[in-house]
Amino acid sequence: MKIICIGRNYLKHARELEHDIPTEPVFFMKPDSSLLLDNRHFYIPGFSNEIHYEVELIIKINRLGKSIEARYAHRYYDEIGLGVDFTARDLQRQLIEKGLPWEKSKAFDSAAVLGGFIPKEELGDLGQIDFSLRKNGEVVQNGNSRDMIFAVDTIIEYISQFVTLKIGDLIYTGTPAGVGPVKINDQLEGFIGEKKMFDFLVK
Repeated sequence: MKIICIGRNYLKHARELEHDIPTEPVFFMKPDSSLLLDNRHFYIPGFSNEIHYEVELIIKINRLGKSIEARYAHRYYDEIGLGVDFTARDLQRQLIEKGLPWEKSKAFDSAAVLGGFIPKEELGDLGQIDFSLRKNGEVVQNGNSRDMIFAVDTIIEYISQFVTLKIGDLIYTGTPAGVGPVKINDQLEGFIGEKKMFDFLVK
């Protein structure tokens, strides 16, 4: 099982971090040891002083595929989920400045929170999915899939040129604007529409 993450896929988020706007999907991977399941506590690692939350819609791949055309991509997933791509922002800045890979800042243990999934037929128009993140009861991120620079089917087409997709692979599709730091005892709750998808504490 692979965790594939899309970076800079929302215009306002790319701008808030002063990143270039991509002309093709930017992707990186996390190992399965990054998964944080079942609303377990997230423990802030000692190697970073600036861990940021990034709420993201997640696609779960349901069949084997390679070089998938966008027009057929909808056949390769039937559920949409929600999670958090935790980022050690201080480390990421250092790595970007040196032109080095991001993995150290993105692929650490428990850095990929995975909440629940909803069958895509229950969501209606997949190009209009509202989602949000609350920190301590306050909405800190609001997103909608219509604001993705690269839509889900385009992402699947692009990734599958390079990497064979397998059953159970997860694609984190990028985060909207509003990312920010967490501290001990913060509570993070994620929603698709009004449906709560995860609820956990930072320790």
